[in-house]
Parts: sequence; C-alpha cells; structure tokens
Amino acid sequence: MLTPSMTALEKQIVKALLGKGQRNQDIHALINTGRDPTVNFGRISDVKKLEILPATDEQIERFRLEKSLIDLQTGLSPFENERLVRAREAMMLAIQIFNMPLLRFKVEVFAVLSNIAWTYLLHEFYIRQGRVITHKDGSSFLLGQMIKRQDVPITAGSVKNLQAMKVIRDAVEHKTLSAIGETFYAIFQANCLNFEKSLCELFGERVSLGKDLSYAIQISKMSIDQAAMLQKAEVAGPIQSIDAQLSKMFTDDEMSDPDFKFKVSYSLEKASKGDAHFTFSNKLGDGNPHNVLVQKVAADENWPLRASLVVKKVMEKTGKKFSSHNHTQAWRKLGVRPKPGSLTPSATTPKFCTYHVAHNDYTYSDEWVDKLCGIVTDDIEFGKLKAFKL
Repeated sequence: MLTPSMTALEKQIVKALLGKGQRNQDIHALINTGRDPTVNFGRISDVKKLEILPATDEQIERFRLEKSLIDLQTGLSPFENERLVRAREAMMLAIQIFNMPLLRFKVEVFAVLSNIAWTYLLHEFYIRQGRVITHKDGSSFLLGQMIKRQDVPITAGSVKNLQAMKVIRDAVEHKTLSAIGETFYAIFQANCLNFEKSLCELFGERVSLGKDLSYAIQISKMSIDQAAMLQKAEVAGPIQSIDAQLSKMFTDDEMSDPDFKFKVSYSLEKASKGDAHFTFSNKLGDGNPHNVLVQKVAADENWPLRASLVVKKVMEKTGKKFSSHNHTQAWRKLGVRPKPGSLTPSATTPKFCTYHVAHNDYTYSDEWVDKLCGIVTDDIEFGKLKAFKL
C-alpha cells in the first residue's frame, strides 16, 4: 500500500530525473502511474529543495520496469500487490482450466487453485489491516486457520463453502475420484461467486474478475433429456464418501445457503405446445425449487382446470363448502390473475393460473387447488378469505 506522500525511493527517483533535465509533468506522470493515492504536482517541485542523494541509473531502470508492468485496468502491480495479483490469477486459472471441455482433471485442479486464491486474498486483507500472517516458525497462516478467526471478513456461508472446498482439496491430493465429480459443481460455482464478491468488497470494484472472464460458448446444446441422464449417472464411491463427510459437517440450513452451494430455481411461463419457457433465478422463493429437468410444455397440461372444476376439487378434497364466490375472493385476494376488463389480462401468477387469448378466459393448475385446500382447512385463514370484500 502506497502512502499519500512520496516514499523515500520515489523522492530519489524524482531528484535523479530532475537532474537529468526531464520535465516536471513527465516525472509526475511516471510517479503516479498505478499509484493510489496519487501525489499532486507541487510535490515534484518540492523535491528540488531536498538535500537527498538521487537514485542511481539502475534504480531508475528498475522503477520504470515496475511501472510498465502495472495493470492499468486494475491498478495492480506484480510487485506492490503481489498477493492480490496471484489471488486473481489463481482463481482465473481455476475457472479457465475447469471450463476447458477436453480435460477430465477439473475437480482436482479447481480445488487446489481455489484454495491458493483464497489464501492469497485473505493474506492480503490481513496485511493491509496491519496484522501478522506468519507463525513464530515463519510459516504463513493456512486458509483453514484464517477462516476460523473471529475477524474473517467473509460471510458465514462463504466460510462453510471454504470448509467444504478444503475437504475436497485434501481428498484429491491423496486419491483419484474415478469420476468427473459433477456432485461438487454447485459448490465450485458458489466458491467463484463468493470470491468475486469478497474481492470487490475488500479491494474495490476495479479489481473485479468480471471483465476478464466472459461467458463460455459451446458448439452444441444439451437437451433436457441429456441433462437428466447426466444427473442420474451413478456417483463414484470416492465422491460419495466426500459427499457423506460434507453432510456430517454441515446442517441442512447451512448447506442450503447460496454462499455454500449455488442453486438455480425456475418458474414456468406460459408457452406454446412446442416450447418450454423457463425463468431462472438463484434466489429461492418460499417454496421448494422445481426440478429444471422436468419438461412441461403445453398450457393445457399445466393449467387444465376451469374455475368450476377448481371449486369442485376443493370441496372434494376438504369436505368443506367452497363456492365460486369464495374462489373469486381467493384469486382477487392473492393477486393470482387480473380483474375482468384489465388492460393486461395475461398478468397472472404462472404457478397457479394462465390466460387464454383465443377464448378470453382463465384456467388453473393443480397447485392452485392445493393452495386453496390449505386455506380452506385452516379456519382462521378461511375466515379471512370469506371476509375479503370484492
């Protein structure tokens, strides 16, 4: 970390360059290249008055070389910011190697390089905080030791994710997995996202990896059936063993944290019979995430029930009186569909209801029936529904 005022070496460099007749503005530009914070122009002139030895030609050459190697996008120097540079590069290598389609050594490489990236990242954080990162024997703090500290600057979910990564890393150092290891991909994805978030929060948006890593493209797409086949593939014994170890280490709530394991949920939008329209999100709602491998296409299959049939099914399942008026109260109260005459008739809750342009009416899903049954069987909730004014 540089200081607001010039360092002793910078002053010697300025003194030498002034003595060589170089212009103040050129010296000022050289000193401020990659420097944060920068020094103002007046500091260059001030050096003229100082009684100090000028830098040698060798020192000037070294100084220019170091300045030339600064990444102007991130502002990082491989000399001043060595740990942070290595942290970023280790994670970039982990991701790039993992995304190479012909490699089968993905899990092992990613687990090791990710561990290195996080170690350098936290070392840099603690050093900038003025903390010591070495033991009495001269060895540096291990990642496993740093994430146990009370002052670790990452989320609890990120800590759990790194604990899981350590288990995987330790395993791959000593044995082969005999499989590609798809089981761990969600943990790896969360690890990448956590790294980017921590990198930017601790050291600024300027050092983000987002500009350096673009989306991967591929020649062919994987069909839903192919993805389902991959998911059903038998998990190798060593991976089952690691997975079982992780399950013992963490609670279900800890393992459901998006910072621990990245998850994508989807909702099904209205589609023609030939298409399937999915809306994806990595934030799970109040229900269980749907299985993305279940292909549902036709509106008639997903929302097969007219209002009269919904009323009939609710009464059959609950054994209680439920009228068409109650049904109207329900969809109005819960905002499942717009009122008649709405300018946006298709603005429905896709999980429960859809609008048919051809015959200008609505049909409902079995999930809507289940939702209503839950309300009707709860006397308090049913009372609130019947009291709702249309």
